[in-house]
Amino acid sequence: MRLQGKTIVITAAGQGIGRACTLAMAREGAAVWATDLNPALLAAYAGVQGIRTAELNVLSTEDVNAFAARAGTIDVLLNCAGYVHQGDIMQTSEDDWDFSMDLNVKSMYRTIRAFLPGMLKQGKASVINMASAASSIKGAPNRVIYSASKAAVIGLTRALAADYVARGVRFNAICPGTIESPSLGDRIKAVSQESGKTIDEARAMFIARQPIGRLGTPEEIAMLAVYLASDESGFTTGTAQIIDGGWSL
Repeated sequence: MRLQGKTIVITAAGQGIGRACTLAMAREGAAVWATDLNPALLAAYAGVQGIRTAELNVLSTEDVNAFAARAGTIDVLLNCAGYVHQGDIMQTSEDDWDFSMDLNVKSMYRTIRAFLPGMLKQGKASVINMASAASSIKGAPNRVIYSASKAAVIGLTRALAADYVARGVRFNAICPGTIESPSLGDRIKAVSQESGKTIDEARAMFIARQPIGRLGTPEEIAMLAVYLASDESGFTTGTAQIIDGGWSL
């Protein structure tokens, strides 16, 4: 019960890493708000103890502010919403760029601005932003927008940590490598279509680049998120926690 007594908001909680974090934090005793744009995904939480759900469009400042007013003061904010664009700069339109930057970075700006006043008032809280090893940490082919946006998440996290280090609110980023998730499934399909390889061959390419010899699991990311949400990490702020199976070595 490492998170007992804490109220937590998680964005993009419907599947993948967001869902794994939601379930792990609820098991540790937290009262979790699982938010997502897709109500069908949220319906899977029906009857799960400690989890409330809410539809939330993180691209809308109005929507985010209204939800923050409903949820009230929270102890932990986990920003998981994001999108992985496939392509190099010549395959990237301005609309592609603007959408990814809005969802991957500005959505965090919205949620943090909405919940931060309550966090500062209570004088103790943790914000966890989902970044990526594909960022300022490591270059990855055909990930130009994604890498730029996740590098921005790391910069945002560190700047916020510096601003509020003396006021009780901690900010940390998680930087996963290649994780078994619905998002990875979409990327494997894209690589298969572009390269002419089968789905199995494309999947093998992703596994082959992992020095540890396998893909990561959402549950492994969730355990790191639990630590950063808990009081155990009370001396940890401004970090970019790499959890990538050695990919960035």
